[in-house]
Amino acid sequence: MNTLLNTISKRRLYNRTVREISSLPVDVALDLGIYKGDAHALAARAVYGE
Repeated sequence: MNTLLNTISKRRLYNRTVREISSLPVDVALDLGIYKGDAHALAARAVYGE
């Protein structure tokens, strides 16, 4: 049961991270060195360590 809850929790965090990166203003993203098109890859790395 803990594994399922952990998986769900990570997926929710992944989705939230993608939304937050995608919604960054362009100038802020550029200042941070983030290309918004990489939101999924960045979120995966942040949440799953990939």
